[in-house]
Amino acid sequence: MTPATETEKNVDEERKGGVFRLLYLFERYREYLLLAAILAVSSLTAYAIYSLTREIRIEDVRDALAATPLSAILLSLLFTALSFVAMIAYDINAIDYVRKEKLPLVSVAITSFTAYAVGNTAGFGALSAGAIRLRAYLRLGLTPEEIAKIIAFVTLAFGLGILMVTALSVLVTAPRLAALSGIDAQVIRAIATAVIVVMAVLLYIGRDGRRISIGFLTVRLPDSKTASRQFLVSALDMAAAATALYVLIPQNAVGWPTFFAIYSTAVGLGLLSHVPAGIGIFEAVMVSALGSNVDVDRILGSLLLYRLIYNVLPLLVAALALILAETRRFALVPVAAAFRQLEPRLAPALISALSVVTGAILIFSSVTPTNDDKLVRLENYMPVSIVESAHFVTSLLGLALFIAARGLSNRLDAAWWFTLATSVAALFFANLRGVSPLEASLLVVLIMTLSMTHRRFKRPASLIHQVLAPSWVAAMAVIVASAVTLLFFVYRDVDYSDSLWWEFEIADEVPRGLRAAAGLALAASAVAIYSLLRPAKSRPQLPTGDALDKALPIVMAGGAADANLVRMGDKQVLLSDSGKCFIMYGIQGRSWVALFDPVGDEEEAQELLWRFVEMAQAAGARAVLYQITPALLGFCADAGLRAYKLGEAATVSLPDFQLKGGRMANLRQTISKAQREDLEFHVAAAGAEVDAIMDELQAVSDSWLQQHDTREKTFSLGSFDPAYIRSQPVALLKQHGRIVAFATLLVTDAKIEGSVDLMRFVPDAPKGSMDFLFVRIIEYLRDEDFQSFNLGMAPLSGMSRRESAPVWDRIGGVIFEHAERFYNFKGLKAYKSKFAPRWEARYIAVSGNASPVMAIMDVTVLIGGGLRGVVGK
Repeated sequence: MTPATETEKNVDEERKGGVFRLLYLFERYREYLLLAAILAVSSLTAYAIYSLTREIRIEDVRDALAATPLSAILLSLLFTALSFVAMIAYDINAIDYVRKEKLPLVSVAITSFTAYAVGNTAGFGALSAGAIRLRAYLRLGLTPEEIAKIIAFVTLAFGLGILMVTALSVLVTAPRLAALSGIDAQVIRAIATAVIVVMAVLLYIGRDGRRISIGFLTVRLPDSKTASRQFLVSALDMAAAATALYVLIPQNAVGWPTFFAIYSTAVGLGLLSHVPAGIGIFEAVMVSALGSNVDVDRILGSLLLYRLIYNVLPLLVAALALILAETRRFALVPVAAAFRQLEPRLAPALISALSVVTGAILIFSSVTPTNDDKLVRLENYMPVSIVESAHFVTSLLGLALFIAARGLSNRLDAAWWFTLATSVAALFFANLRGVSPLEASLLVVLIMTLSMTHRRFKRPASLIHQVLAPSWVAAMAVIVASAVTLLFFVYRDVDYSDSLWWEFEIADEVPRGLRAAAGLALAASAVAIYSLLRPAKSRPQLPTGDALDKALPIVMAGGAADANLVRMGDKQVLLSDSGKCFIMYGIQGRSWVALFDPVGDEEEAQELLWRFVEMAQAAGARAVLYQITPALLGFCADAGLRAYKLGEAATVSLPDFQLKGGRMANLRQTISKAQREDLEFHVAAAGAEVDAIMDELQAVSDSWLQQHDTREKTFSLGSFDPAYIRSQPVALLKQHGRIVAFATLLVTDAKIEGSVDLMRFVPDAPKGSMDFLFVRIIEYLRDEDFQSFNLGMAPLSGMSRRESAPVWDRIGGVIFEHAERFYNFKGLKAYKSKFAPRWEARYIAVSGNASPVMAIMDVTVLIGGGLRGVVGK
């Protein structure tokens, strides 16, 4: 290589490195940027609501609530039920579209109802509707790919449905909306018409399930039957949900079509804001749009009732259903039996969401005034010191219930005990300061569900070391900020001064609310700072000789050939307490990356994985499971890890392997040619025999690295280290006594599986040498009574590009088809397919809402041995 060429190469590597660093930094801080955006949007929304309600007092809202007729509330309940029936139809349509076999209707209905009950109320982290579906549908036997397609179908159907029905309603009500918004009616009609035309064109193009191509992306559109059926479901859902609120406001204030257009816009903006449950965003849009036609106090009262009916009540219903399903009296009822089948996967998320809602209600209650009748009773029977203390403590207990919810979603035994004790204490203290029926109901239901599901919370982990992910911090910040906004709205006319902090009278509720808000803000800030800025624990050390000595017997006794990569010594080793199982992992940035499934005793594998996830979280890092098998997907759902398909691994059944038949004709020709080239196959035994040829192997390796202009890899690949090379047999290919190619073999004493790691050859090796070497290795292992040969993974293989597939799969499918410039994805799979293997999916799982892109980047850096190894091959 000339000096000029070397300079150009270095410049190119620096350029690639700069781009990679920018992407890496963006993905690393993406969660924090989203957190900052949510906080900014919430702050602006709080200010907007405070300004819009400048002339409204809490008494006005109470009067509006009291004036709401019972018939309106009953109608709202009816339309809420209709909306949830329609949402169940989303899942039914998705399952019909994704797979031919149908699932039991009752099980699908329970899953869908619970997913929406939890997702509409919380909707973040492990409490999202998608996470609930993943847990439940795995239990019902669906594959992860099918579940991902169902989630994508439901999400896309809801988004397109709300867009279409909103456009239709806007087209009809354009003059009315123009008067409300100040935008010209013709402009509004033009936008709505454009949306309708685009949707109609897509519906026409996809009338027979046709495929369309946009650049490299090819999608199959739903056929006319599926699209029209889903549109009707979406229209029914949105119409029923909107009407559930519409019946609560004065009927002569605004027409239903105009209201529906405003409602759907508010829902859409709430979703786009990423604020949990759209708190504040939805209310701000509704108040600003309807404020000129409806009394603001009536709007606020209606919105409060709507939130209780549409968000809180379904969650209570799901929790009560869980309680009934756990009682023996209802054990034989079909619905209860179906619920009991799904309960192991649904209970933790459901109870976690209930804990979030109960905590939020307690927090909001601590900054709002108590009923006058209750104040009179408190003055007569309770000392002021007890009332003040109970009020302050109850607010903090509400925050504690929210914080403990994350532990509940992770099935922590400590979280179960803490939440139960906190709920009982909250019920006691809330009674001392005057509890509301809503607070009492939520606390009692939470206590009952906890007491009946203790067996689902058996993770013996410390609650103190559990920290909140950015999505949980954002939700906590939104709740506390909403409480502070509510405080200043309720006591808008108070002349605030320093003396208020020191006033202690039962009748003086302002000081009590201020102290509660201040306590909440301080406690929430402390939790947020600890979660986001805590110092990371010291980095675990690479395994010592003692750790490797314990791990190697487990490897040799097991059936996973790839587990021999622990011999490299470049990965940390986490052993189970009994020493019968281990995980090998690497650390890059904030990613703790476990390689493959746990090795060893399967009964200890899940407990060890929990330990690994908790260690990563305690260190302020994300847990990543790399190249895991489908067997671990159930654990990922329970642990709150999101799994993404990486590709497919190829395995050859050795007892069935033979070179007969037309499919193997090319391999037979390769063998015949190799024999004419005087190529000879030999396996050098580990230890002394490999040591004797180490210099020759080193020369072959060096020439291969130079020819391919690449560096040694690490982590999931072995590198040429003499100690590692001599630890396993080496398959050799010789020509006239000279080694022209070699492959290190990965084998275990169990002889269940064999594989290869390093495969290298000299530049002048005869063409087809590696095919010949592979065939001889497979035959050698077959003759040694091994059961299977692992050809390794074909990255991005088997990724779906259907329109119902998740974005990750569709991007992966496009890269697989069209990225030959950067990596020969299709060629690698085609090469491995020559040996007639069985293909099985492999996944990467990432904790919480962490980006899979960030995890992949960290894994890439680990394999490349650093950033320079990535950009410079």
